[in-house]
Amino acid sequence: MEENLQQELEQASAIYAMIVEFFVNYSFQILGAVVILIIGLLVARKIGNLVLNLCHKKNLDITLSRFIASTAKILVVVMVAIIALGKLGISVTPFLAAVGALSLGAGLAVQGLVSNYGAGLNIILTRPFIVGDTISVQGVSGRVKEVHLAYTILTNEDETEINIPNKHIVGEIIHNSFKNTLAEITIGIAYHEDPDVAIAHINRALQKITELSESKPPQVGIEAFGDSAVELGIRVWLPTEKYYSLLHSVNATIYQALKTNGVDIPFPQRHVTLLKESQAQ
Repeated sequence: MEENLQQELEQASAIYAMIVEFFVNYSFQILGAVVILIIGLLVARKIGNLVLNLCHKKNLDITLSRFIASTAKILVVVMVAIIALGKLGISVTPFLAAVGALSLGAGLAVQGLVSNYGAGLNIILTRPFIVGDTISVQGVSGRVKEVHLAYTILTNEDETEINIPNKHIVGEIIHNSFKNTLAEITIGIAYHEDPDVAIAHINRALQKITELSESKPPQVGIEAFGDSAVELGIRVWLPTEKYYSLLHSVNATIYQALKTNGVDIPFPQRHVTLLKESQAQ
């Protein structure tokens, strides 16, 4: 038993001596690598913020600005990591080779994710739309809230968030109405009414709604000739975040403008002639 205890003590002493020798020989290298890594991370964050502020001063798109800042930060972190590994005496070449092999295997396993990131990069660089625009794609529409490398977030007036993978956006037909959404309204007036007078009443009423798009004035004109009415078409551009509330307000304003000025809004009518039995024979 004493021999076993002696062996355990010798093993513990050997391990202790090895640990002490390791720290004596490599403590400065480890300390230096840790210091380099900490300073490098702080510098990377600082550089990322500086690049982001510079992009803002140049009035670049917020999504593109964040992408450039993140790329600069990642490059600095990679350089610092390589320097820290070199300080520890670790060769970077085998590490890079292993990373390359793992990247190839991971790329084959996550092709869908990679395609989303590739599509996101395409969106950021080509900028078919930016944050704040109103787009319609893949049967959904909304205001662009955020553009990430993997997906794009849309919101609507109900504050519902719609996440669309970027691979389902690139290559598709995109309708971009920028910050506004087009509303198309149709209302009929009687054939005995003067269309020009009715159009003038509608235009004057719409001018009182200050929240309509200033860059795109309303368009009012004769759209079609129905069975019972001359159909007037009204096209107005409304801010997406208030689309439905403003649409209801516009409809009410148009109706009140015509009603107040005595413009007749007809309803479908059908004339039925009844023949007496003797006449029918």
